[in-house]
Formats: sequence, structure tokens, C-alpha cells
Amino acid sequence: MTRRKTLLRAVWVILSTPLLLALIEAESFRVANRENGAMISSGEKREYLLYVPPSYDRTKPTPLVISLHGAALWGAAQKETSQWNRVADREGFIVVYPSGFDSDGPRIWRADGSPRLARDVTFISDVIDTLKSHYNIDSSRIYADGLSNGGGMSFELSCAMSDRIAAVGMVGAAHLVPFTRCAESRPVPMISFHGTADPAAPYNGGLSWAATDRFPSIRSWTAKYANRNQCDPRPLDSAVAPHVVRRVYLHCADDAEVVLYTINGGGHTWPGGQPLPEWFTGTTTYEIDASRLMWDFYRRHPLKRK
Repeated sequence: MTRRKTLLRAVWVILSTPLLLALIEAESFRVANRENGAMISSGEKREYLLYVPPSYDRTKPTPLVISLHGAALWGAAQKETSQWNRVADREGFIVVYPSGFDSDGPRIWRADGSPRLARDVTFISDVIDTLKSHYNIDSSRIYADGLSNGGGMSFELSCAMSDRIAAVGMVGAAHLVPFTRCAESRPVPMISFHGTADPAAPYNGGLSWAATDRFPSIRSWTAKYANRNQCDPRPLDSAVAPHVVRRVYLHCADDAEVVLYTINGGGHTWPGGQPLPEWFTGTTTYEIDASRLMWDFYRRHPLKRK
């Protein structure tokens, strides 16, 4: 009987080891990547993950990049997906990864035009204010970008915070915020990346599993954004990689150019970043690096105050 118990115990240890290792790995990731900032904003507890590069010099005004995760993800996931930290190390700017509202469910940005969207906008404004009180943030170089639902939120910030956000970036953006919200906004430079095989936010528009509302065609949406910025309506297209085409709208008001990178065959992923599960999101391209290209774009577009 004792021998049988010993055998059963050994079998249990063997079978549970992979699960145990997975739990240890998951906990290690959580500890290493947990949010390091929290606040109460609009009566809600909100969190963010902040990265300050070793080269930070408090005597010098420093740019700030705000990078927003997709629906059901969180700040640390966006850090891994976008790989913004490695660009920050090289270029010397601060990055913050705010987390969406969870409400006992998946974290999301309420970027659908609902009244509660204003709370998310206030949260981002509060994050900026908090960081400005602790770091020497260059007010003319605050940028916002995001993936999927976070990309839709970046568009909202270009509308509601055009007096603070110098330029925005979007990757596989899920556009559900009506364009009418931007009627009185200043022109804000915009750079975006979208795959033609995106299963969540279809490149040509239409319905998907990601939302009950229809998504707009990305090319048509980009043309509307260019019209908002009073750009020349005739874009210039150029092939920048075997499967990547760059479309740029120039001669815009306040030099607020609009750029769209189309990734032929690309999925709902961050070009050049950490790949998401391919069976779910599609292919991640490494022909271009979205974070590096965004930063090159941001660098050319500080906030122009009138």
C-alpha cells in the first residue's frame, strides 16, 4: 500500500510539474510587468506602467509617448507588443502604458462615442499631469498611439486633447468613434499601420467578431482624416518593402501630414513588434518597425501652439 502511495505521488508530481512551471512563469511575468502607477480618476481606480530610460536627465525637457493596449489586454502587454522601450532607450524619451477600465471584466478603452469615453480622456490627461509633476516632460512633445481598441482611443485623443497631444499613431485601429467629434479640433499629424488580412478590424471595412458595429474602410477613413487636416486630397504612394506600401497626404494645415502604411497580408498585429498568436490575429510583418517609424514621424511634429 505504501509503495502504491509513493507511486501515485510520483505520478502526480510528474503530471503537475508542467502546470506548476507554467504558474511560476506566469507569476514571474506578472511581478516583472505589473503596473507601477495608480490613481483615482473620475472616481475610478486606474493604473499604468511607466518606463523611464537610464539616460533620463531631469535638467532637460523630455518627450513622452503614451501607448495604449488593445481590448482585453493591459499596459504590460502593450509594452511587450510594441517594444517601445528599446526605442526609448536609444532616443531618450519616457513611455507610459496606461491600462483601460476593467469593471470586473476585460480591460477596454471606451472608444465608441459613449458618454463614459470622457472618463478615459480625463484619465489620460491625469496621467500627463501626474508625470509632469515628477518629471521634466516637454509639453510640446507628448504623443499618443495604440493598437486596435487603443488605436481608436488615440483617434479620440487627437480630437479631445488636440491642445496637448502633438501627434498620434495607430496600429490595426478599431475605429468606432464618430468623425463628427472632431469638428472643432486643430489639425493633428497622424501615422497609421494596417494589414489587409486583419481579421478584427477589416482593412476594407465591414463587420467582424470584434464589434457589433461596422468598421470603416481604412483608406476611406484615412482620407477623411486628411480632409480634417486640410491636406491635398491627392496622396502619394510608394513601395517601402516587398509587402508594404506607404501613402502620404501632404500640404496639410500646420504641416499636419497624414501617413498610412498598408501591409499586404498583414494581420491584427504590431509591425516589427512582439508577435501575437498567429492563429488568432494573423501574420506579424518584420519588413518594417512601426515603433521606430512612429518615433521618426513624432520627432518631426512637435505641438504648434497658436
